Order: sequence, then structure tokens, then C-alpha cells
Amino acid sequence: MNTVEIAAPDRLGPLRHFIFELTALVDRTGDERLLLSYGAKLLSELIEAEAWLPASHAEPDPERYRQYLLYADPAGRFSVVSFVWGAGQSTPVHDHRVWGLVGVLDGAELAERFAFEDGALVSLGSERLEPGAVDLVSPSIGDLHRVSNAHDDRASISIHVYGANIGAVERATYDAEGGAKPFVSGYSPAPALPL
Repeated sequence: MNTVEIAAPDRLGPLRHFIFELTALVDRTGDERLLLSYGAKLLSELIEAEAWLPASHAEPDPERYRQYLLYADPAGRFSVVSFVWGAGQSTPVHDHRVWGLVGVLDGAELAERFAFEDGALVSLGSERLEPGAVDLVSPSIGDLHRVSNAHDDRASISIHVYGANIGAVERATYDAEGGAKPFVSGYSPAPALPL
């Protein structure tokens, strides 16, 4: 008797499609407004897709949030990263220095924006981002924020897209007085995805 093996569905298909479409967008334009608006639509589609994020890139750490590289454009024009927040974890106030998109995949996040006024760092308020929400950051529209897991009893996951290989960009965290401390984030260890 002949048997036919049925191939497993392409789990990474939604991510591959997103990368293809975003690459085409970046090829067409350098206009940040278009990258943010159309990129947000593409990211919304990705985070609405079912079960595409591998467990290896969704693992929380009990000590600090994780930043897993999903894809880095070979020309350095953008990167796609999964952020995994353990219960109650948060970032310090930080900048990005490039355009960025943040889409909540699972759980919820609190995004608190900041600005400098008269040399002092001031909060502009916070917003709770639920699954499916997409937030935008950029030096031109507001680049300082602190992000927290809105849940104190479970992990939250978001997909971030940045206009550079964000793990290699020198950025800064800021203390309450607005003092800057340079850092380069790098990435949490995980196997390369077969893209």
C-alpha cells in the first residue's frame, strides 16, 4: 500500500510574508511616514496570524525581559524582534534612534512616553496595549518610552520592527533626572529561524 506523507503547514509562513512585504516597502520608499503607516498595517496582519512564533523565541526569563532576533535585513535597513516579558518586568526609560513599530501578540503592555522639557525628563502618560495593538516610535514623533508587562502573573509577548538592526544600535537609557547611559542591547540567545 502506498502512503502519501502530508507536509506540515508552514508555521513561519506569516513571518516570511511579513518580511517579504516589508522588504518590498523599504525597497520602494525611505519616507518614514509611509514606513510607519504601511508597516503598522503589515505588523497588524502578522500579530493577528495564528501560532507562528516558535517557542524558542517566546521563552520568558525570570530575571529580565528577553529580546529575540527573528530577522535582520542583510542591508541593515530593518530588523524584526520578539520581546518576551516575564510577569511584572519592565524596561528603563530608553530611546531607539530609528523608527519602530511595536505590536502586541499576547498578554498586554503598558507604554509610558517621555519627553525632555526644560532639560528635565517628564512623563507624557501611559497607554495599555492589548493584543492586536500597534504602537509607533521614532525620533520624529516621540522616541522615549518605558515598556512594562501589564500582567504581574504571566508573560506578555510583542513583535517589534525597527529601521535598523536594533541589537547593534547604540542607544541610551535615562534616569529620573534625564541623565543618559549608552547601551547596545544585543539579543537573547535563540536558534536562527529557517527563513
